[in-house]
Amino acid sequence: MERSKGYALMFLLGAFITGGALGFTADRVMDAKREHVRGPRASRQRMAAELNLTPQQAAAVDTLIEQKHRQIVTLYKPIQPQLDSIAKQARIVSDSTHAQIKRLLTPEQGAKLDNLRAAARKDLAERRGSDTLGGPSGPGSPPRY
Repeated sequence: MERSKGYALMFLLGAFITGGALGFTADRVMDAKREHVRGPRASRQRMAAELNLTPQQAAAVDTLIEQKHRQIVTLYKPIQPQLDSIAKQARIVSDSTHAQIKRLLTPEQGAKLDNLRAAARKDLAERRGSDTLGGPSGPGSPPRY
């Protein structure tokens, strides 16, 4: 009995770690607005300052970036529903795994796990500028540079 509990815990831990790794990877691939917390213009202003761009150069760069963004939005438009669906399904799997792990813990450990998860979700929402289910800059949003 103890051995099967150990295997179950290892399986759930593996699933949790795999989910975290997949989420991290998806975040890196799909995360569009890392800079959005400060606004997309903030990263452009930092770049212009670092490169010491003239106002004309900065305006030209802004124009090019805006054009590129519109093109990328157009590319993502056909697959946006699938991306949203995947994000919702991933949330269901994550919630299920969380509940399964929590059943293995003491009440104190469960409360700590809940706090850790809430903090991680808050951090993710702040980095994305929305909730973790794919709001304005969630998993399915196109990159914005």
